[in-house]
Amino acid sequence: MIACGAIAQPVAAIVSRRGWPVDVHPLPPLLHNQPDRIAGEVRRLADELAASYSQVVIGYADCGTYGALDEVCDDLGLRRLPGLHCYDVYAGASRLETFFSEQPGTYLLTDFLVRSFARTVLQELGLDRYPDLRDTYFTHYTRVVWLAQEPDDELLSLAQHAADRIGLPLTVVETGDRGLEKALADLLLPAVSLG
Repeated sequence: MIACGAIAQPVAAIVSRRGWPVDVHPLPPLLHNQPDRIAGEVRRLADELAASYSQVVIGYADCGTYGALDEVCDDLGLRRLPGLHCYDVYAGASRLETFFSEQPGTYLLTDFLVRSFARTVLQELGLDRYPDLRDTYFTHYTRVVWLAQEPDDELLSLAQHAADRIGLPLTVVETGDRGLEKALADLLLPAVSLG
């Protein structure tokens, strides 16, 4: 499985727990800051892995590629995770639609983003050096929703700190990893005999 680096750890944990004969090959999570590169990197790694594996699957949703990842999957005969983003996999697409219809200015975090917020958001967007960019990036956002897979006090503190850094209230929605596990089972069971 070629997996987004932002979900590779929980994917590997589920694969191990379920005893599935799957190797997880992550791509850098910072590709999400340049989603136009995701499809090309997936194609490159899929071509490389094809020599060693009889089946390759893609542990990405569309993730901002606007169909480019689906074109790669169609070209190479690969399957990917459903949805527009990993948020759909964790929370369910209909739940996300509700969040956005209730409050269109919702900014989403996963456990990965909570842990890596200083690097993946503050540093990558330059907010650590130019805090006045906050209004440029976040002026139309009204809240942060943390889709908590494994909530604990440390992650809650980090999520609150992330929300505070961008000046938005925090809402915590516990999702666990059931949605991810189901999506992985749906993706993997047709591809390989998992026993």
